[in-house]
Formats: sequence, C-alpha cells, structure tokens
Amino acid sequence: MSEVIPLRPRTSRLPRTARRAQLLEVALKVFVEQGYHSASMDEIAERAGVSKPVLYQHFPGKLDLYLALLETSCDTVIDGVKTALASTTDNRKRVKATMELWYDYVAGQGEAFRLVFESDLTNDPSVREQVDRVIEESAAAIAEVIHEDTGLPGAASHLLAVSLVGMGHVGARNWLSADSSLTRDEAVQLAAGLAWRGIGGFPRNEEDTNQGDE
Repeated sequence: MSEVIPLRPRTSRLPRTARRAQLLEVALKVFVEQGYHSASMDEIAERAGVSKPVLYQHFPGKLDLYLALLETSCDTVIDGVKTALASTTDNRKRVKATMELWYDYVAGQGEAFRLVFESDLTNDPSVREQVDRVIEESAAAIAEVIHEDTGLPGAASHLLAVSLVGMGHVGARNWLSADSSLTRDEAVQLAAGLAWRGIGGFPRNEEDTNQGDE
C-alpha cells in the first residue's frame, strides 16, 4: 500500500530558492508514488500547501517540473561518481568507492533513483536525454581515469567505463528490488571485487610505471 502523504497547511512566503526546493521535494514523492501520467499539478500544489499559480510561477507545466527533478537527480549521481574517483589515487579503492556510490544511491535515495531509472516517461526525448546523461557522463569520468592509467585508446577506455557503470547501477538495482539477503557492505564487496579483477588486469602505462619507480 502506498504511503499516504498528509496535505500540508498553506505555507507562508518563502525565498524563491527555498520555495522551489520545497516544491521539488513534494513533487518527487508524488511522481514516484503515482507515476508521471497519474500525477497532477493540482495535487502537487495542494500537498505543498501553495496555490496553483504559485506552482506555475516556478514550473510552467508538469513536464518542466518533472525534468527539473530528473536533472537534479542525475546531477547527484554524476557528481557522486566524480567525487568517488577523486577520493583516492589508489585504483582499487576508486573501484570500491564508485560501487559504493551506486549502492548508496539506490538504497539511500530510493525515490530519486526510481525517478531516474524506472521512469514511465522514457519515450519522451527530453526525459531519455537526461537518463542517458547519467550513463554517459559517469562513464566519461571513469574513462578518463582508465585512459590516463592504462594508455588504452579512447574508444576502449569508454567501453570499459560503460561496462563498469552498468555493473554498478544494474547490480545495485537488482540487489534492492530482489530484497537480497546480502547486506549493503557484502554486495559492495562482491561487486567491487568482480570489477577490480577485470579492470585491474590491464597494465598501467609505461609512463606511470616509470614515474612510480623514480
């Protein structure tokens, strides 16, 4: 049974950025609970405790609101991948940190995760573009590290990076949806171990090796 979200009382005037954030928070719950097509701007306004004109001041239409949510969720994932890669220069730890990012995002931000990867509006080009952006920009950041460390051509680095991204988000989604008996840490260890045994088999390029011997 879906969680019943209580209606909020009419709220006092907020700064524009704070109001926008509040509207996005409420809209996320409504979209995840009902799906894009069933959700209505009337209900979002009512739950947020604002009038429809106020809602439309921030978002001209339902699709604009949905895309704003989607963009924010996608940025969270992409920024998380970049942060994980920058957290250490040890590549084995980088792999683990990146896998942790996917499992933490799926388990800790389930609503936002479902908005990105389980959208009922993926046939819309603007929505599909945002969903694809998560994969492509996450892979681009990983491919850059692979290329720098191994000297592999760009196309090869990109393919490996996309494969790692797929392993991360598909594995994490399955772990969550299947109600696995594995804990989050156990799942991360398995995924990171598998990923490292693959990517770790590619030798560092000679320039990096020589620099490391100096």
